[in-house]
Amino acid sequence: MKLPLVVIVGRPNVGKSTLFNRLTRSKSSIVDDVSGVTRDRVYGEVEWNGRNFQLIDTGGYVPDSDELFDVVIREQIDIAIDEADAIIFLVDAKSGITPIDEEIGKRLHFSRKPVFVLVNKSDNPQIGLNASEFYSMGIERVYDISALHGRNIGNFLDDLLTGLQFPQEEREEEQRLRIAIVGKPNVGKSSLTNALLGHDRSIVTDIPGTTRDSINSVLKYYGEEIVLVDTAGLRKKSKVRENIEFYSTVRTLRALADSDVAVVMIDATSGVEKQDLKILDEAVRRRKGLIIAVNKWDLFEKDSNTAAKFEKEILTKLGPVNYAPVIFISALTKQRLFKLIDLAKRIQSERKKKIDTKRLNDVILPELAKTPPPATPTGKEVKIKYLTQVGEKYPIFLLFANNSKYIPDSYRRFVERIIRERFGFQGVPMTLTFRDK
Repeated sequence: MKLPLVVIVGRPNVGKSTLFNRLTRSKSSIVDDVSGVTRDRVYGEVEWNGRNFQLIDTGGYVPDSDELFDVVIREQIDIAIDEADAIIFLVDAKSGITPIDEEIGKRLHFSRKPVFVLVNKSDNPQIGLNASEFYSMGIERVYDISALHGRNIGNFLDDLLTGLQFPQEEREEEQRLRIAIVGKPNVGKSSLTNALLGHDRSIVTDIPGTTRDSINSVLKYYGEEIVLVDTAGLRKKSKVRENIEFYSTVRTLRALADSDVAVVMIDATSGVEKQDLKILDEAVRRRKGLIIAVNKWDLFEKDSNTAAKFEKEILTKLGPVNYAPVIFISALTKQRLFKLIDLAKRIQSERKKKIDTKRLNDVILPELAKTPPPATPTGKEVKIKYLTQVGEKYPIFLLFANNSKYIPDSYRRFVERIIRERFGFQGVPMTLTFRDK
């Protein structure tokens, strides 16, 4: 079920990263007095009064143009208006309204999206009186807040939640398999969707970023309906490369959240790159089924061992995500495309697989007894006594032990490897939690 998406916009150095950290209760965004220190976009989830929503910090570009608003901020505002369910417009109480604030306010005023003007750095009620001047922008919801100290943040969040639409928990769960086709620009996502559907549902060109919207299509596969989500998601070519990548990432995050299995497309001619790994990390974090689809395989010169070597190189780069299957495809020639669908169905079945508790303990505990966790700093033995599988959407394993806090991450990875060796779970991220018995 999709979570609402809230985007923070504003000019440099008004405290966007500080607000993001406050709301997500993290330190993901770099905070500094110098504007533009955050180069990467930051994404997180906010929980308030039992409700969750996605939050995106759009701050962090380094302004290097005289046409600051024209080149950079307008791009970000357009993205926020297109994508967000609500927009946080952050301004500075101490500096008051600036020309850039006024321009942003004008565009947001006509956005048809709920806009909340947060007048930051209102560290006390006296400074908070400065918030009244921001009503002149024509936006009704204005709050004097302090992102640093948390002043009035709760009041704002209460009002924000009333304007968001949350998924209904009692809604009948989607039974169809949902496959998100994700990857960096121009890797062939739209071509793959079109090849599977047998017609041009998405526009395909050699220009990265042709697809403006994430497009849900229904594939009829041997009488079964499968939902394909093409997440190309780039709005247009632009000189502002960061905003283009940001827009694409927003699309990818939303599609991943609403999918069961992620097909991460890799370009055979360029191999695994940093952006591919970021997409994989996000799919793993959300515990989605994983497939590595190496596209444009028809363009790659190969011999009898090429595929094996290529797969080995990919799995080496993936590190702990080496449980993801690799399949070599060509969207152009339709090579192995329906094997890809069969693989996605199999992985979804693996996600739902339940191992009987008795069998799980009979098989795994003897293996762990052969290689027990390291002793505590005082020399006391650490022993895993019992484990069970829980979780409905994906596999979660609870392991009960004495002195569980001393079990290192390396041993957690060892236990995961043993479970995979004995019970499979190919392409399925899992969660292992250790508790004291």
